[in-house]
Amino acid sequence: MALSFFKNTVLLVVLTIFSCGSSTEKKEERGKRKENQEARAKTQEDTSAEFTLSEADMLSDQEIIVGAEQFQLYSELLKGKNVGVVANQTSFLENEKQHLVDFLISKNISVKVVFSPEHGFRGKADAGEHVKDGIDTKTGVPLISLYGDNKKPKLEQLAGAKKIEEDINKGVSNIEVMVFDLQDVGARFYTYIATLHYVMEACAEAGIPVIVLDRPNPNGHYVDGPIMEPENQSFVGMNPVPVVHGMTIGEYAQMLNGEGWLKNKVKCELTVIKMKNYNHQKEYSLPIKPSPNLPNDQAINLYPSLCFFEGTFISAGRGTDMQFQVFGAPSLPASKYTFEYTPQSNEGAKSPKFKGQVCHGKDLRKEPRLSKINLEWLIDAYNANGKKKDFFNSFFVKLAGTDKLQKQIEQGLSAEEIRDSWKKGLMEFRIIRGQYLLYP
Repeated sequence: MALSFFKNTVLLVVLTIFSCGSSTEKKEERGKRKENQEARAKTQEDTSAEFTLSEADMLSDQEIIVGAEQFQLYSELLKGKNVGVVANQTSFLENEKQHLVDFLISKNISVKVVFSPEHGFRGKADAGEHVKDGIDTKTGVPLISLYGDNKKPKLEQLAGAKKIEEDINKGVSNIEVMVFDLQDVGARFYTYIATLHYVMEACAEAGIPVIVLDRPNPNGHYVDGPIMEPENQSFVGMNPVPVVHGMTIGEYAQMLNGEGWLKNKVKCELTVIKMKNYNHQKEYSLPIKPSPNLPNDQAINLYPSLCFFEGTFISAGRGTDMQFQVFGAPSLPASKYTFEYTPQSNEGAKSPKFKGQVCHGKDLRKEPRLSKINLEWLIDAYNANGKKKDFFNSFFVKLAGTDKLQKQIEQGLSAEEIRDSWKKGLMEFRIIRGQYLLYP
């Protein structure tokens, strides 16, 4: 009897231990699954299902061949058709030493109209400056501006974009296919992706196919910043993406279609001509500056961080030859901000902030390549400014895509505390982004 009781007790203890161990193991498994899911979301920043990192390494030393250079892949889509082209000065074929429009005409492609984004077809206009419709003097092809009547970067809500849609539709009434070839820089507030949005939307409504000739994203090596909130939608933030989206313009076009972000969820008949030998970690030096105030690789890399100053009273270097490589203002303390510069009228900045005034600030021309947004410069300038209530203007919220960033800075949060508030949104975006990546 005692022996039987002892055996049953031992058996009960063993079962209890096994059960507890099993429960613990299940908790550990759930924890590991959660960690794996988070890790997969993070790796979406660097890779897609099609590629491995080793393949990206193999491509690193090979010359990038942009979509426009691969005429054999899209020539049959254009032959015998009336073609519209969305282009500017960056729509250039380096191997052919020709602008895309000139090249297409030389190949007997019937280019009926050219649409130009902000800064115009030749890329000379100031940010936000009105560019008139006209005729390209070299080719005789009609030019239509897709930027509207703003003289500075004021916001255009979707409801206020009818002129853009009407301009497109005026030009595409006899167009059978639209070619889109613009060099983007990978920041949400850089307006070329907003132009892409409207072009795809208008062409979808008119039943016109769009061919995107893909180009590298010089800031494609990272994803960062707050997600745009719908109530702050504007021409400098059309879609719920972070400030730095880490996608090429071809990948972004696929996301516009796939996520149903075009008006009434219309779908554009889209073809992306992929690049050869590109990966998101590959450094790319733009052969032609994408706009007047992004003159070099350093300015392009600093742009996602320094463009926030456009929503403050601080100068980001417009009116100098150091645009988006310096920042400053006359009122910043010279004891802390020892670098000095004086903005003057120049190409792309006819009336810069603090024209003719000495600005005290920082020189960032030798800063190492950024792989995340630098908030410290913005926070430090805010704290150093004597009149904090005058620091931000109404444009800041539109650039940030949320009113939270301004409030967080005003409340004294550190850069790391602010960055922590972005983590959930960025993780969710990386998962969405991963569905549309064409390159490792």
